[in-house]
Amino acid sequence: MTGTTDTLSPEAKLALITRNLQEVLGEAELKTILNERDIKLYWGTAPTGKPHVGYFVPMVKIADFLKAGCHVTILMADIHAFLDNEKAPFELVTLRTKYYEQVIRSMLSSIGVPLEKLTFVVGSSYELSPEYSMDNYRLASKVSEHDAKKAGSQVVKQVAQPLLSGLLYPGMQALDEEYLKVDAQFGGVDQRKIFTFAEKHLPMIGYKKRIHLMNPMLPGLQGDKMSASDPNSKIDLLDTSKAVATKVGKAFCPENEVEGNGVLSFVKFVLFPASDQRLGSPEFVIQRPEKFGGNTVYNDFETLEQDFVAGNVHPGDLKSSVAAALNQLLEPIRQHFETPEMQQLILEAYPPPVAAPKVVKQKKKHNKRPEDGNADGAASEQTVEEKLAETHL
Repeated sequence: MTGTTDTLSPEAKLALITRNLQEVLGEAELKTILNERDIKLYWGTAPTGKPHVGYFVPMVKIADFLKAGCHVTILMADIHAFLDNEKAPFELVTLRTKYYEQVIRSMLSSIGVPLEKLTFVVGSSYELSPEYSMDNYRLASKVSEHDAKKAGSQVVKQVAQPLLSGLLYPGMQALDEEYLKVDAQFGGVDQRKIFTFAEKHLPMIGYKKRIHLMNPMLPGLQGDKMSASDPNSKIDLLDTSKAVATKVGKAFCPENEVEGNGVLSFVKFVLFPASDQRLGSPEFVIQRPEKFGGNTVYNDFETLEQDFVAGNVHPGDLKSSVAAALNQLLEPIRQHFETPEMQQLILEAYPPPVAAPKVVKQKKKHNKRPEDGNADGAASEQTVEEKLAETHL
């Protein structure tokens, strides 16, 4: 898309903000604000498990927001991470917060996003203030247990005996919109129930409802949702180039099929937008030997999708080309984390599990017969003789 931020029309900015989104709540309000000024929005992430390549999906949207002149805040939601069923003690969450910020900065740099336009905020820097705490209590007095549980059902870890902390999570995410002074919140469509919760409950304590922008959820390598807790469904940002090629090579990518195809989805939602950001125009290259037709350059996803459905692009060629393009994005991130300082941060934030001590089985000691001459037998024999002596007439 041509034009600088200053010369883009409100309509062009709206197109950038909303492209590839699954849903927008409050689009009329978004249009009204854009006719007056640029919008302020935030994206939050709870620093729990290691981020994977699925995080490129919000990263490329953040690039779109910045191109559209948005003022973007990235919230490192450390308190939320702690509240989510105590996935980690707070000391560990603090270290993971530092790791996440380094990861996000390096990811954005790898796709050519200027970091000076971003604001990074740690949740505990304001969520522990007296004002925020009082608002949290005010909100709690308006929210039913049913509504709080429903709002967090797709985000907060669900367990048989849920903790009270999980019920606080949605309300705090709603309050973040007010305390970060934004017009909109951005997140995955899995956040929708929290977004509608915020729209309903913030006005109850005197705050306006915000706009909500939602990304689709990227399918994992096996066709399901990409998850940090499932090593078979995701590619770690620090995986070696060989590991990336292996994992993509094993991905679910049925010939001629688009539905649930995580490889094609990654091209659409990450590789095309990332190349647009880095190169100035969208581009994806199918790499193959000359005997199979040679390389083909695609400048839009729709043409690639049509060729894949028609059988003109083989799943094997698609996967090897995706692995090559992905490794190109990941290489600067790998290099960033090769320093001793970053290696130490990884070790502290994600310490290796402590191996359980090996239990050495003790050999059973079998009792010997008294005639074998052991002490127990002798004692028994002596006792019998003493008893006989006592009864002898």
